[in-house]
Amino acid sequence: EFMQAFWDIEAAQDKAIQLLASFVRDKSALPYLLTFTKLITFAMKTHVDSLKIQVDGCSLLLEILSQALEQDVVVALDENVTSSLLKTVRQHSENEELLLLVCTLLMMISASEAAAENLRKVGVIPDLLSILRNFLHNEQICLSCCGVLWSLAASENNVDQAALKSAVPVTSAVLQQHLQNGTVTESACLTLWALSLQGCLSENDYEPTTALLLDALRMNPERPALVKNACLALASLLRLSEISALRFIMDSKGSGINLIKYAYHLHFDDPEVVENICTLINEMVQYDDVVLDMLSQKMEELLSEIKTSFPSS
Repeated sequence: EFMQAFWDIEAAQDKAIQLLASFVRDKSALPYLLTFTKLITFAMKTHVDSLKIQVDGCSLLLEILSQALEQDVVVALDENVTSSLLKTVRQHSENEELLLLVCTLLMMISASEAAAENLRKVGVIPDLLSILRNFLHNEQICLSCCGVLWSLAASENNVDQAALKSAVPVTSAVLQQHLQNGTVTESACLTLWALSLQGCLSENDYEPTTALLLDALRMNPERPALVKNACLALASLLRLSEISALRFIMDSKGSGINLIKYAYHLHFDDPEVVENICTLINEMVQYDDVVLDMLSQKMEELLSEIKTSFPSS
């Protein structure tokens, strides 16, 4: 009632947000705090020029949503919430600290199909790409933005084809910049896979993207999630193009076949990794040149080993 009565007074809204923040640690308060999410975002939208309200509001929303996630509580956030966050992004597009909070929030809420749909409606993709271009050095921002792009690109209801095509070079830049950061690389590979499935890559993208995915695999072969994501993305590219297949076997830094064999021997006891490696192999065998290379590198021994360990593969 206090927040609604004094909605136009910045100090009152900020004081209320700070008071609410003092209750977040009390887990029994979560059902009550959830009812405040709309009021918090309304305060942020009303006082969008106030950096303090934006930072305090985003921090509180993050605390509430994180606690809801821990307690397995579903949080329904409507279009007003997503539009408010987007307004914050546009008003404070140069503030790295605030954008980190907002992007983390967007990643958390985009896991919900309804929230992802709301983000599409408010046109978030160009803003995400702008943030990535401006803060390519920030690992957490890159991780969060790729997470949102993945949610949007993976949706069956996607209508943002043109915007998603613009995401291809930016996501590739993220992958190139953070090849040594396994977590960011995993997310970027997953995003490129989703973009590939949506038909967002052009013919000119096939070869450089294949090379980049091979670099990601080469740099992080010990990470099972990355191997899974990279194999899925590579399989999608090989399905689309023989150019990708030829780059896969003739990359200047080493054949992709050797990488796959090495990755298998690192993760032979992980059924999901093996399944995705098999998905990639299934796309490799459609090209004669690749089959010849597979035979010359005794790939049949690996296939026999997989067949023995996983009869259903």
